[in-house]
Amino acid sequence: HPTVAELAGRLHEGAGPDRPALERLAHDGEVPASFAQQRLVFDVVANGPSPLYNVPIALRISGELDVAALGAALGDVVARHEPLRTVFVDLDAAPAQRVLDPAQAGVDLAMVPTTAETLAADLAAEAGHCFDLASEAPVRACLLRLGAGEHVLSLLVHHVAVDEWSTPRLLGDLAGAYRARRRGEAPAWPPLPVRYADYALWQRRLLGSPEDPDSLGSRQLAFWTEALQGAPEQLQLPADRPRPAVASRRGGVVDFTVPPEVHAGLRALARRAGATMFMVLHAGLAALLTRLGAGTDVVVGTPVAGRADQALDELVGFFVNTVVLRADTSGDPGFAELVARVRRVDLAAFDHQDLPFERVVEALNPRRSPSRHPLFQVMLTHQVTGDDLGDWGELAVRPEAVGTGTAKFDLAFAVCEDPPGEAMNGTVEYRADLFDAGTVDALAERFVRLLSQVAAEPDRR
Repeated sequence: HPTVAELAGRLHEGAGPDRPALERLAHDGEVPASFAQQRLVFDVVANGPSPLYNVPIALRISGELDVAALGAALGDVVARHEPLRTVFVDLDAAPAQRVLDPAQAGVDLAMVPTTAETLAADLAAEAGHCFDLASEAPVRACLLRLGAGEHVLSLLVHHVAVDEWSTPRLLGDLAGAYRARRRGEAPAWPPLPVRYADYALWQRRLLGSPEDPDSLGSRQLAFWTEALQGAPEQLQLPADRPRPAVASRRGGVVDFTVPPEVHAGLRALARRAGATMFMVLHAGLAALLTRLGAGTDVVVGTPVAGRADQALDELVGFFVNTVVLRADTSGDPGFAELVARVRRVDLAAFDHQDLPFERVVEALNPRRSPSRHPLFQVMLTHQVTGDDLGDWGELAVRPEAVGTGTAKFDLAFAVCEDPPGEAMNGTVEYRADLFDAGTVDALAERFVRLLSQVAAEPDRR
C-alpha cells in the first residue's frame, strides 16, 4: 500500500535523462552493497552484532498445518529472493554482497514446543538472535508448537535483507509456495524482472558522481544543505532521566488508538487541505512536540519506500531511505495553517528522497554523539494496513506480537491506518535510557487528545 512518500517517489521519478533505466544485468560474483545495506553493515562493524536491526515476524497458524510443505515453501522463498541468502564481504572497507546458493543458505524450519505461558518469552528470545552478516544468511525460521492444530511461525530477518514494504511480498510468496507444496508442486512464479544486485548498481548510476555538480546526487545534496541549515541538532524532550553519554539501545513500546470518528475527521481535514494523512499526523506530532518544550523548529525523520521503479515492486529487500522533515510551528498557527506549512515542506523533501541519509549526515557534519541519533531523534511512520499475510488456504492465520526490547530513536511514533470508518492503531517505541513506560503512555494519550481536538476544530491553536 503506497504511502505519500512512496507516491511522491513515483511522481518525481518518471522518465528522463536523470534516471537511467533499471534493468536486469549480467553479473556474477560480488557486487557492492546498496547504500542502505552499507549503512547497517558499518553500524554492525562499529558497534558489534546486535538485535537492534532484526525484523521479527510472527504468525499464529490455526488448522491442520503441513509442516513439510511449510519447510519446502520457506526454501522456495529464500531461493526466489536473493537478499535472504546474501552475506557480506569486506565489511569494514567497501562492503560487497555475496549471494549464496539456496542449498548453502541453510535456512531450516526448526520445530520447538511451547506453551501459552512461555510463547512471548520464546518469541522474544528468537528475536534477540545476533546475525553474523559475514557468514550467516540473514533469515531464521522457527515453528513454535502450542498443540494440535495450533502453531506460531517465527520468521526473523535482518533489516539488511528486508524492509516494512517487503513484508507483504515475503508473506504473500510464502503463502503461495505453501499452497503449491500442499498440492505436491513447486510454486509457478513468473521470474522477477530484476535482482537486488541490479538495484544496488543502478542506484550508483542514478546518483552519479559526487564530484559532478550537475549529478542528481549533487543537486539533491544542495537541496538538503539549504533545507536543514540551522536546524537544531537535538530536540528537547520531557525525559525522565538525563541523556547518558552512550545510548544503550534498550527500548520499550506502548500502544494507542485513534477512535474511528477522529480518524474520519482527520481524513476530512486532509482532503480539505489537499494533504495526506501522513501530513496531518506530521503536523499533529510537531504541535505536540512544541507543546512539550521542543521549540518551534521541530525536526523529525520518516522512512521512504525507495521503490521508485515498478520493476522493484515484487522484490524482497532493503530499499528504504530516511528523509528529514522540518516543521515551523512559530507564530501560534491554527492547525489548518500548520498542515499547509507541513505539506510544502514534506512534498519538497519527498521530491529529493534519492540521496542516502548517510550522505546528508556526512555533508552537514553535525556534532556526533553516541548518545543520540544524528539530525533527528524522533521518527514518524505511517502505513495503510490491509490483508498483508497472504492466502493460506484452509489455515487461519493472524499476526502475533513480538517484543524486541530495543529502540533506534528517542521516540518513534508509528500509525497504521485501517480502512475508513475504523480506528487507527499506533505505537510509540521509546529509549528506556530516557523514558519510563508511564511517561510515554501519557505522551501517546496527549497525541490522541490533540488529534481529537483538531479533527473537531481544524483552526484550533
